[in-house]
Amino acid sequence: MRKGRRWSKVVVFLLGLTPLSWLGLRAWNHLHGSFSEGLSANPIEFITHFTGDWTLRLIVITLAITPFRKSLSLPDLIHYRRMLGLFAFFYGCLHFLTWIWLDKFFDLREMLEDVGKRRFITLGFAAFVAMIPLAITSTAGWIRRLGGKRWQRVHRLIYFTVIGGVIHYYWLVKSDVRKPIFYGILAAVLLAWRLHASMQRPKRTAAPPSVNKTPEPVAR
Repeated sequence: MRKGRRWSKVVVFLLGLTPLSWLGLRAWNHLHGSFSEGLSANPIEFITHFTGDWTLRLIVITLAITPFRKSLSLPDLIHYRRMLGLFAFFYGCLHFLTWIWLDKFFDLREMLEDVGKRRFITLGFAAFVAMIPLAITSTAGWIRRLGGKRWQRVHRLIYFTVIGGVIHYYWLVKSDVRKPIFYGILAAVLLAWRLHASMQRPKRTAAPPSVNKTPEPVAR
């Protein structure tokens, strides 16, 4: 790995931790009585929205890597996609942990009832579960095990994740829907770009058989 790329990855890694550091600072202020600079009057709701926002932002940024690197001729951007995707999963885990710990106190019965009865939780839970195979198979070893085409099929789950995450957010906020609509527009543009790019790819055609080659017998 080139030295410049290694240092740029360190910078991207530190930037990925910046939201968590900021949240930690807000929590510190909250514990010391500064509610205006803390976690607001409803800390659980604040943390839930904060971690959910950053999960969606990072998913959208991850989706934007391929269009940006191709449209702007910046092939090195591909080296940051896995890290950004893993940070999206990390903040998704924090979002999920906020719900099962701070909101539900690990009450499995209450959590299952919420998943079954409240549609925004059902969809949000499904979108989070779809992120798990993406995170597990993000390594070079899994790419080799699955092969390029199967790996790509697995990683198309990110489309369901971003769509499910946007709808989950929209159903959650109910009234002020500006943020989920904004994320939805960004996701729609990126998905439309990918659809257009896939339609522009030339289809592979099978090579014509050689006239000098004797056809093989059909197995029975």
